[in-house]
Amino acid sequence: MRRIPTELAVHIRLRRVGKTKAPTYRVVIADSRAPRNGKFIESIGHYDPLAEPARLVVDAERARHWFKNGARPTSTTRSLLIRSGIPEGEVPASVR
Repeated sequence: MRRIPTELAVHIRLRRVGKTKAPTYRVVIADSRAPRNGKFIESIGHYDPLAEPARLVVDAERARHWFKNGARPTSTTRSLLIRSGIPEGEVPASVR
């Protein structure tokens, strides 16, 4: 009998959108096995690095909800979450 995991590894990461050579990103909650631009659970913000100054919008309340449920950010996303105003102590360690 095959065992089905009850808890999946959930990551908070960036999903690339936008045109060629003009990237924008969405901050998403996704299963760790899903591809970068593939299926995701929820979008909690967006990031535009090419704007002057760079635009970053994150729903801190939803991010905290996912932290409590075990989601861990990638290193880039962790730094963006801290830059968005979430205290460094609240953001869990990165997965990579």
